[in-house]
Amino acid sequence: MITHIVLFKLADPTAENLAATRDKLLSMNGKIDLLRHLEVGVDVIRSERSSDIALTTRFDSLEDLQAYQVHPYHAGEVVPHMKSVCSSIVAVDYES
Repeated sequence: MITHIVLFKLADPTAENLAATRDKLLSMNGKIDLLRHLEVGVDVIRSERSSDIALTTRFDSLEDLQAYQVHPYHAGEVVPHMKSVCSSIVAVDYES
């Protein structure tokens, strides 16, 4: 199992932008068959070092994660949105 975690810091973290971005990430559910788990959380602490949104996804294999990266919905809908609203994006991928 491969876990893919991405932390997003929004350029303008208003309640409206946070909700729209959360909803965009959650919209992958049911559209990308390779996803075994999809979870999105909005930060509740709001400290200086906090990211605004966390995405946790899980895949059966590294190959499935790589296929997800280029999946038409992810690459064509989600990634452009995230790049347009984020000032910082960091990720970690690990095997469990």
